[in-house]
Amino acid sequence: MDTDILICGAGAAGLTLAIDLARRNVDSLLIDQAEQPFAGSRGKGMQPRTLEIFEALDVADRMIASGGRYPAQRHYAADGSYRDEASVRAAAATPAEPYGEPLMLPQHLTEGILRERLAELGHAPRYGHTLTGFAQDDERVTAHIATAGGALTVNARYLVGADGGRSFVRKTLGIGFPGEAMNARAVVADLTLSGLTREVWHRWGSGAQQISLCPLRGTSLFQLQMPVPLNGVSDLSAAGLSAAIAARTGRADIQVQAVHWVSDYAMSARLADRYRQGRVFIAGDAAHVHPPTGGQGLNTSVQDAWNLGWKLVAVLHGAGAALLDTYEEERREVAAGMLGLSTRLLDAARQRGDLRRGRETQQLDLGYRNSSLSRDTRGDDAVLRAGDRAPDAPLTGAGGQPLRLFSLLKSGDAIMLRYEAPAPSALRPRRGLRIVTVGAHAELRDPDGHLRAAYGFTPGEIALIRPDGYIAALTRDETGIEGLIY
Repeated sequence: MDTDILICGAGAAGLTLAIDLARRNVDSLLIDQAEQPFAGSRGKGMQPRTLEIFEALDVADRMIASGGRYPAQRHYAADGSYRDEASVRAAAATPAEPYGEPLMLPQHLTEGILRERLAELGHAPRYGHTLTGFAQDDERVTAHIATAGGALTVNARYLVGADGGRSFVRKTLGIGFPGEAMNARAVVADLTLSGLTREVWHRWGSGAQQISLCPLRGTSLFQLQMPVPLNGVSDLSAAGLSAAIAARTGRADIQVQAVHWVSDYAMSARLADRYRQGRVFIAGDAAHVHPPTGGQGLNTSVQDAWNLGWKLVAVLHGAGAALLDTYEEERREVAAGMLGLSTRLLDAARQRGDLRRGRETQQLDLGYRNSSLSRDTRGDDAVLRAGDRAPDAPLTGAGGQPLRLFSLLKSGDAIMLRYEAPAPSALRPRRGLRIVTVGAHAELRDPDGHLRAAYGFTPGEIALIRPDGYIAALTRDETGIEGLIY
C-alpha cells in the first residue's frame, strides 16, 4: 500500500492531522493498535485556542453543543459546610477572541466528533493495526504493520508517530525522552453514581486525602480524581471506589453503580530530545508528557498536529524540505513552557487544593515570535508582532454581507491582508495564497475598526497569516515576504 502520510495513533492529535490532510486532498493512512476507540475522559478540557482550530476544521459548534461550561467547584469542610468558587476565570468573547472560556467535553466525545468529521471527508481510522517496524531512505518510509488479517507493508512519504507516551515510533528512532517522575500517583475514573447533584464540581480534603467528583458535561457520568500512594494496589472496582469515596468524604450516601473507565497512573514530566528524524516525526504525548493539571495535554497535542499538517502539505506540493525543520523549532519550545506550567499547577493543587484555571492555560498568548518563519518590521511595543496568534475580527464584504476574518482561514491557505493598500498587489496569484484587500472601496470593509485595532494597522500595512492562523509577517514591503509564502 502506498500513501503520502502514515499516521500512527488515532487519538486527538492523529485525528486532527488526518482531518487537516483530508480537507487539503492529501492521502493519508491513520492506524491504531487498539481494537476500538478510547472510551474514557482522560482529557476533558478544551481551551479557547483549540476551539479556534476546531472551528477551522468545522467541528467547534458540534463540540460546544455536545459539551458544556465548567461548573463551579464546591469545597466541603469536615463539618459538611461548603463554599463555592469558579473553576475557570471566564471572560466574555470579544471580536478578537471569539471563545472566552474553556469547554468541558470528555475525550471520548471529542474524538468521536473528530472521527465523524474524518468520515465526512472520506477517511476512517484503522483499528487493530499495530506498527511493528519501519525503515526510511531519502524517498520514503517503509512501515510494517500487523493486523488480524495478516501483515501489511505501507510505503509512505512521511510517518508521524502520535502514538502516546510509550511511543513505539519514538523508541524505534532512539529519541531520548528525559524528564522526571513527579512523585505523584493518581486514580481517574468515569463513574455512574448516586448521592450528588450535577450542578457543581464536588471537592473534599487536601493533600494526599483529597478527592473530587466532577459531573462530565455531555454525559450522565462523574469523573473521579484522587491521589493514591506511590506503592501498593488500589481497588478499582465499584465497591472499592465507593469505599474510597466514603473514607475521604465522610459520606455514606454516595454510591458507585458502575465503573465505565478507570486509570491508575504515575505522573511525570518528559520532553523528547527532538521531534524529527529524517522523514519521521513525533507529536502529542509521544513528544511530551506532563501532569494533567491545567488541561494542557490534549490541547497541546492538537496544536502539534495543526502546526505540522500545513507544512507537510506545502512540502508535498513543492516547498523546500527545510520547512519541516520549523515544526520542532516552534513546537518543542511551546511544550517546554507547557511542562513548566503544568508542574506549577500540580504544586498548587497539592499544597492548596487549588484547581482554578486562568488565562495562562487558555493558550491564546502562545506563539512563535522567535521562529525563523516570523518577519517583523514593527517595534517591540507594537500591539501585535509576527509569530503571534492572528486575532479574529468582524468584517463586511463589499456587498454588505457580514463575515469574520477566521472564516477565511477555513480555506487552509495563507492569507495576505492588505490594509487600505494604495495600489494593487505586486504579487502574482498562486496556489496556497489568498490576497485580500481591506478598505473603504476594497473587497472587504472594516466598518467598526475592529481589524485595525486588533492588528494595529495603519494604511498600507500588510499582515501575512499562515495557514495555521499565526502571523508570519507584518510589514509594508510585499516583496520582502516572498520567501514566507509556501
